Amino acid sequence: MIAIIGGTSLLDLNFLEGLEEKIINNAYGTVYLLKNKDVVFLPRHGRDRKIPPHKINYRANIMVLRDLEAEKIIGIGCAGSLKKEITPGSILIPDDYMNFGKIESYYDSEIKHITPSLDEFLRERIIDSARRSGIKVIERGIYAQTLGPRLETKAEVSFLKDYADVVGMTMASEATLSKELEISYACINTVDNYAHGIVEEELDFEKIVKDASKNREKIAKLIEAVIEELR
Repeated sequence: MIAIIGGTSLLDLNFLEGLEEKIINNAYGTVYLLKNKDVVFLPRHGRDRKIPPHKINYRANIMVLRDLEAEKIIGIGCAGSLKKEITPGSILIPDDYMNFGKIESYYDSEIKHITPSLDEFLRERIIDSARRSGIKVIERGIYAQTLGPRLETKAEVSFLKDYADVVGMTMASEATLSKELEISYACINTVDNYAHGIVEEELDFEKIVKDASKNREKIAKLIEAVIEELR
């Protein structure tokens, strides 16, 4: 089974037709998702987009996908560019990440260490699917996660830009928990804005949300191509 984790704005895309709504409880919380026998879609901000990034129950989300026997997880997420050459409207497939927010883990009561990473096989399948679909993507990049819900200060961005390419608030948590549960995870980032201070333009959250919708058609096409590739 293939799992897609994305924003609520993806709920009306064609690839979700025929998926059945489910509300599932586990030891970590309650999860809303849509599924059929092959595909699960989990909107990380909830059905009504009311869960802010720092309140997402990542442990419940990834655990429910494990319980549904998802073998591969693809995260779809927005990001801010830390480099002038990575322009808004780009699509980036990260190959590594840093986490400056809360480090999520299932190992609260035992000593166990994993080596965090993104799944290279799954990354390559996403990149191959993009090429076949005629969708230009940036094939490598470092993702830095901050806690939110606020955006980053200019000083924070000035620090991060020397070590990472994009910044967001969700992917690293999902990737780490997936690795702990031995589920393959890779991510598709839509670059919707420059991070605070990279350019002179003032950041405006409403504009970020509006710009995020511009890549929806390409993202839908890419997701469908990846699902077809992995089946």
